[in-house]
Order: sequence, then structure tokens, then C-alpha cells
Amino acid sequence: MNETTPTRTRALRSDAERTVRTILEAAERVLSQNPAASMEQIAEAAGVARTTVHRRFASRDALVAAMASWATRRFAEAVDSAHPETTPPLVALYQVTANVLRVKIDWGFAMSRAMTADRDAARVHADIGERCVRLFARAKEAGVLRADVDPLWAQRVYYALIHETAQSRDGDADVLAARLVDTLLRGVGTGQTLT
Repeated sequence: MNETTPTRTRALRSDAERTVRTILEAAERVLSQNPAASMEQIAEAAGVARTTVHRRFASRDALVAAMASWATRRFAEAVDSAHPETTPPLVALYQVTANVLRVKIDWGFAMSRAMTADRDAARVHADIGERCVRLFARAKEAGVLRADVDPLWAQRVYYALIHETAQSRDGDADVLAARLVDTLLRGVGTGQTLT
């Protein structure tokens, strides 16, 4: 009997984690379409009883905070999995972009709340910002960025491109990442100047 108790506990924990994830994913879909949606609408989309949602999340605000926390963890994992400190800069730039776009497209509502959610989310975003600074410095050293380009300016342009690309939600993250990195590195102009 003692051997089945830990197994049963793990199974129950796994079921609870699946239920929470199902609710979070449904909440993302529903709130992306209607930010004023009720907990009952979210429960219906998740295929669970309203009481199940309330048992897991005390309030709508608690649910949104959990979504933001979930998305923030996915965001950090997306950057980590690209190994931006050790992968060649151009490869890392592409992989970080593709991974981050997947999270931002799939968790757009939650990501829009993540920066203001709590100190942990702000800390994660600040850490990722510092890693991006280092990646852009490595890219400049490797000749991926021109010698006369300010890496901080390039980083700001990169963030804007990611934001706009994620808002469009019009394609595969790998294709979008390739287009975004190409636009960042080669631009959209012909090279003509005002002189």
C-alpha cells in the first residue's frame, strides 16, 4: 500500500497540473478574443466546471496573474533553449527570435500582462534584456552587425520588430523569425541615401 500512495499522489498532481494548464490555455484563447470574458466563459472553453476554475484560481485577477507567470516562464525557457551565450551569434539571434515569437504568438494576452504582473516577471524580463545586450555585443564583435551600428539601437529595433511580428500572428514562427532577422540585418531599403 505504501508503494501505491506515492504513485497515486504523483498521478493526482499530474492531473491537477494538466487541469491548470488546460484552464490557462483556454483563458489565453478566450481573453485574447474578449478581455472582459467571465470565469464561466473560460471554464466552458476549458471544458471544466466553473467551480474547478474557482478552486484553482481564487479570482479572475489571480487567473490572469497565473497566466502572466506561466507565459513569463515560457519566455525565459524560450531564450534559455537557444543558448545565446554559447551559440554563434547569428544562429542564436535566429533561434531566440523563433522561440520568443512562438511564446508571444501563443501567449499574447498573458505576455501583455507579464511586465506588470509581479517582481519575478520584471526580474525575468530584465535578465533577458541583459542577455540580449550581450548577444548583440557578440553579434557586433563577430561582424554580424556593422562596426558603426549602436548595439543598443539595434536591440530596440529588434524588440519593435518582434512586437509587430507577434501582433500580426500571420505565419509559422520559423518563417517569421527568418524574415525578422533578415529585415534587422539587411533592412528593407535599396541602400540609397539623401545626398
